[in-house]
Amino acid sequence: MAQMCPCHSGKIYQECCAPYHQGEIPPTALLLMRSRYSAYALGNSDYILATTHPEHPDASHPHEMRKEQIQAFSTHTQFTGLDILSTEEEPPYAYVTFRVHLKQEGRDVSFTERSQFGRHHERWLYRQGEIHRE
Repeated sequence: MAQMCPCHSGKIYQECCAPYHQGEIPPTALLLMRSRYSAYALGNSDYILATTHPEHPDASHPHEMRKEQIQAFSTHTQFTGLDILSTEEEPPYAYVTFRVHLKQEGRDVSFTERSQFGRHHERWLYRQGEIHRE
């Protein structure tokens, strides 16, 4: 049976985020954001690191430390939903505002984020995010 995509698009993973996880470049910031959510849900820390802009605040931290932190977050989190609230392009940046539904040890740790994406070597990368917790 085909696996549904973790990004909650309603599509089959192989026809949604898998091509991006396998090397295809997402053409929009929105598709990059959805594929990053899926990568977190699947524990694909290499994809998260590869799609993070070199100007991200954590970029100066050691690669292995960042990879371990992503793996720990992915392992201890249930990714139960993703709602896209808005998308904007204000060159040279794009913004995606979304709500993620997450659980850790039975606790709701959901949040809303406005993510900023920037172009680097002709592709969108995640620059930073502003998180709002309710």
